[in-house]
Amino acid sequence: MAGRAAYLAVDWGTTNRRAYAVAADGAVVDSLQDDRGVLAMTRDDYPASITALRERLGAYPVIASGMVGSSRGWREAPYIAAPATLEHLADASLEAAPGVWIVPGVALRHGKRPDVMRGEETQVLGAIRAGAAPPTALFCQPGTHNKWIDTAEGAITAFTTVMTGEIFALLRSHGVLAEMLDGAVTDGAAFRRGLRRGIAAQNVLATLFEVRAGVLLDRLAPGDAAAYASGILIGADVATREDLAQRPVHLLGGGALGDLYAVAIREAGGTPVAVPEGSTTAGLHAIWSLRT
Repeated sequence: MAGRAAYLAVDWGTTNRRAYAVAADGAVVDSLQDDRGVLAMTRDDYPASITALRERLGAYPVIASGMVGSSRGWREAPYIAAPATLEHLADASLEAAPGVWIVPGVALRHGKRPDVMRGEETQVLGAIRAGAAPPTALFCQPGTHNKWIDTAEGAITAFTTVMTGEIFALLRSHGVLAEMLDGAVTDGAAFRRGLRRGIAAQNVLATLFEVRAGVLLDRLAPGDAAAYASGILIGADVATREDLAQRPVHLLGGGALGDLYAVAIREAGGTPVAVPEGSTTAGLHAIWSLRT
């Protein structure tokens, strides 16, 4: 089956790796997913890992995006400045080894605040290229570090990284709230109460302490504390966007966290639109086509 492929596309993240054998027309003909993200590898591991990928999926050229091109990955592919297009990404791709290219990330180098991304740029621009989102749009990619991404005429023009997921994970493992946050986080009354508090919060740090006080004073059920705290953080996150009611929010990535962000966006007055899977491969295929 892999004999019909033209190249290998790799979405190489921090903890996971997804690799695809892709035909000349962009069709995925074979794939694999494993836990060989950059945290599981040293720089010396990559050549053998590429060889193993080729043995499994076919001896083809490789194009990869994500954390593989970061300072903690294989070879650092320098960030390009926004506004960034697929053409810019293709032109700046780094040849890490013969027949292996790494897509760079995108940076906000000037203006009021700096920011960086790696991997999201390929997914966002891939969604636009695939017709899953318009060229000028607002994207949200929930994760450990949530991304709000603005595009204009097919270029990434601005973005904001929010450490929502990481802060929640830290609260669950350290500090005064940790012993209270072992419950499930699901959409329900407690999560939605937390959302409303987070959206309205003037001081999110003070609002978070309400979790502890609420449990101690029997105003919050212990089993609801985690969902309530998550709602506060996600609500505060979406509340930073003042343009939610002005245009749809294109949600990248599904799963439980994506569902929670969809609820939060609606609660804040926005309209979430789920972007179908396949945006990353669409972006990598576009970059590959521009290079060849």
